Amino acid sequence: MRILLLTHSFNSLAQRLFVALGERGHQVSVEFDINDRVTEEAVALFRPDVVVAPFLKRAIPESVWRSTVCLIVHPGIKGDRGPSALDWAILDGERAWGVTVLQASGEMDAGDIWESLPFPMRTATKSSLYRNEVTETAERAVLTALDHIVQGGFRPEPLDEHGPDIRGRPRPAMKQADRAIDWRADGTSAVLRKIHSGDGRPGVRDEILGVPVWLYDAHPDDRLAGAPGSVIGRREGAVCRATIDGAVWIGYLRRREEGTVPLKLPAAMVLGDRLAAVPEVPAHDGVTWRDIRYEEADGVGVLHFAFYNGAMSTRQCERLRDAYARARRRDTRVIVLMGGPDFWSNGMHLNAIEAAASAADESWRNINAIDDLVRDIVTTDDRLTIAAMQGNASAGGVFIALAADRVLARNGIVLNPHYKGMGNLYGSEYWTYLLPRRAGAASAEVVTETRLPMGTAEARRLGLIDGHPEGDVTRFRRAVLDIAGDLARDPALPALLRDKAARRSADEERKPLAAYRAEELERMRMNFYGFDPSYHVARYNFVCSVAKSRTPPTIARHRRRGPERRKAAGS
Repeated sequence: MRILLLTHSFNSLAQRLFVALGERGHQVSVEFDINDRVTEEAVALFRPDVVVAPFLKRAIPESVWRSTVCLIVHPGIKGDRGPSALDWAILDGERAWGVTVLQASGEMDAGDIWESLPFPMRTATKSSLYRNEVTETAERAVLTALDHIVQGGFRPEPLDEHGPDIRGRPRPAMKQADRAIDWRADGTSAVLRKIHSGDGRPGVRDEILGVPVWLYDAHPDDRLAGAPGSVIGRREGAVCRATIDGAVWIGYLRRREEGTVPLKLPAAMVLGDRLAAVPEVPAHDGVTWRDIRYEEADGVGVLHFAFYNGAMSTRQCERLRDAYARARRRDTRVIVLMGGPDFWSNGMHLNAIEAAASAADESWRNINAIDDLVRDIVTTDDRLTIAAMQGNASAGGVFIALAADRVLARNGIVLNPHYKGMGNLYGSEYWTYLLPRRAGAASAEVVTETRLPMGTAEARRLGLIDGHPEGDVTRFRRAVLDIAGDLARDPALPALLRDKAARRSADEERKPLAAYRAEELERMRMNFYGFDPSYHVARYNFVCSVAKSRTPPTIARHRRRGPERRKAAGS
């Protein structure tokens, strides 16, 4: 079928559907929902069999839904209606929630139901639930609905708000008053639900140490305590605030003062000197926040790094590199780089770069810090390394993974192994060495030039990854540790390490790693300091969430010119 994805932005769900539908042989094109005229034009150009809307902020025009089947993906159970479905589910402490695929009609979220599937809720942020449970459930629901259309004879279920199995109901858009924190009355679980319900948009309105802010990235602590509402500790950019029965760590803030650029930044960056009297609190073994941690068993060392939104600042790269060096000094045979449950890595920390006194200088420091880390992984010759990608990855984050000997990705995650969408950024992380080594020169060029999201099946075919175990994060981790344990116990491991060292030595003789880095950084220097401001403009638009004025032709295949457009439209 020809399927048009109509979406407010090319978010994680839209990308997951783009990949999944393409893998199943459908002709897929994307249009950003800018206004009615643009949407009508896209439908006229592409002539889709079905419009799928994974993420909208307004209604589909009647001229479209009356002429074409339009399936809306709603992150709620049957009967749930309104723009804050997941927000309310988190705030209300729902134990189970769901995704419903319904047909667009004249009333928002009230059309006939093509499929509705449940999922268990867990204690997590809205953005984490959306990227994982909602996205995975939505993919299954959309594919089922499309199967119904292909097979014919299926009649979608009209919404009966008074039906015995209808638990959902219309809910208004959540307001800040609904999730406002009363630090003198709210316990840790209530504070977490409120902040989780607003993460990553719009956040929770609050004030810390006299600074008006929005709160994000909250985590519990089971040992610290203090006067409710007081800031009682800090650790690597995060601050700890006491509740009536414990404490929560808050990793990121956004200023809400007039005239400030609305950037999410580490809490310490936002609060600055106001934290001078707040003590630094080391991590303990209980429930607490830490963005880097290490564990070890049976000859396998596991280095976890869960950076908010996958962004790696200069400081985080330096700390991760130090942690990797300490892991190398341990008596292990395999090191697993586990990443975080939501993201493996998205490369440079663009928000921190935007906030720096010199964005060009901070970009340069950041990319060199990442390069230092990658070099250390590539040149590890005394043990095997595994990159375990639990969550999505993009840009330099993908190439950090390719530095490892084995690359495993959880089935269903989405990779964006390219840089050019960020103002024709060239990229470093030794990608000109690592990518052709795995995928071959021809495939490497295709990967970086097409600028399209890639699923794990395609990544495996191209050689970017070595496997994609099924299951949720917990099952994936178990599968990775089983593989790592087998390698650590393998009697052939010494021979594998000798072969690894020999290959690295031969590669170094042909062309030193330093030469790849120098060539890449020369191109990056032009991105940062050259006359073309594309990177700086694209970065600003990205971190400030400036809405796109048009859909990129890389994904809007119906808007390509000449033979390319005719091929995409199936003419």
